[in-house]
Amino acid sequence: MPVYEYKALDQKGKTVSGIVDADSAAAARGKLRQRQVYPVALQAVRSPSAAREGRLGRRLHLGGVSLAELSMMLRQLATLVEAGFQLVQSFETLIPQTRSAALKRCLAQVKNDIVAGSSLSSAMERYSGIFSSLVINMVKAGERSGTLGLALDRLADITERQMLLRNRIRAAMVYPILMTVIGTVVLIFLMTYVVPSITKIFDDMQQTLPAPTRMLIAASEVVKSYWWVAALLMIAGWIAFMLFRRTRTGRDVIDRTKLRLPLVGLIVRMTAAARFGRTLGSLLENGVPLIAALEVSCNVAGNVRIGQAVSAAAVSVEQGQGLGKALADRDALPPLAIQMIEVGEKSGALEQMLGKLAEVYEKEMEARLMGLTALIEPLMIVFMGVVIGFIVLSICLPIFDMNQLVK
Repeated sequence: MPVYEYKALDQKGKTVSGIVDADSAAAARGKLRQRQVYPVALQAVRSPSAAREGRLGRRLHLGGVSLAELSMMLRQLATLVEAGFQLVQSFETLIPQTRSAALKRCLAQVKNDIVAGSSLSSAMERYSGIFSSLVINMVKAGERSGTLGLALDRLADITERQMLLRNRIRAAMVYPILMTVIGTVVLIFLMTYVVPSITKIFDDMQQTLPAPTRMLIAASEVVKSYWWVAALLMIAGWIAFMLFRRTRTGRDVIDRTKLRLPLVGLIVRMTAAARFGRTLGSLLENGVPLIAALEVSCNVAGNVRIGQAVSAAAVSVEQGQGLGKALADRDALPPLAIQMIEVGEKSGALEQMLGKLAEVYEKEMEARLMGLTALIEPLMIVFMGVVIGFIVLSICLPIFDMNQLVK
């Protein structure tokens, strides 16, 4: 069934927009009038061809489908399914409530695929830019076991935890980044405006200025004259870094470097362990085979090197090796995570142990982030104090010399 995007006027004359599915444009207009909404513009949303479906999914994802929106959609869909609604009815209920235009179009296409006879997982698979392999595999497992509502509910939990983890990392980095930006702006202001204004009084002095003062004046001249060069270099460097990061080699180099950095490498490993444990445990609980679950889990580690290690471990597990031993041989996860996985394998409670593993590393990672933030704060204060102290000293030294000459 075709899908149409519309702009219309409601009974109060307010402009509204959205999407509606109907057999034709005339049927779509009639459907809107039944809702007491009067269309002023109507445009068909073309169904993607098989070759373009994946690209459409990625464009929709880039169009603004956030984790929060995806999590809310999964939670609402789980509630409707568990309440006994058919999938088509559930999507008809969800679509008008969805705020994101990109997600709304995607859900309409998914609903049309279900009406045409596709399963929910098959319909979602066409839009891999929005629905990750984790979502698709858990939905597929839920369909096979007859527990689709439970699978969707767990997916909503996982998405919410991922969102919470990301928000904690961002919150921990806000203060250092803010301090860096403010400190840089203050230093530029001092070097381009304050220092030149004060050092003008030294121009008429018939004496040699102290070395710190000469260094300060030279640095001020460089910053004042060439600040735009530094700005351009920073912008060009950032663009080059982002382009390099998009390449396979770039991701590999950057992720390897992250793992080697002190403190940062440990936090990256903890984050990967938490994501891996949460994802693999949820997949196994929903009946996904271990090898298939490992193939999905290697894509959520957040680090290419760790993902490659997990993928290689999956090959060893397929050949009969234990999961804990396979991961330990490749140094993919922290030692405690390996030990917990081995205990879970021996006790036959691997799914529950993976869930505990995720909780342990989520809490420990948060504590480490707080500790790192607490360390950065005094270091930045000391650095700013040293720089400003040098500026003040460089300005005061010639004045002290003048006072001695007067005496």
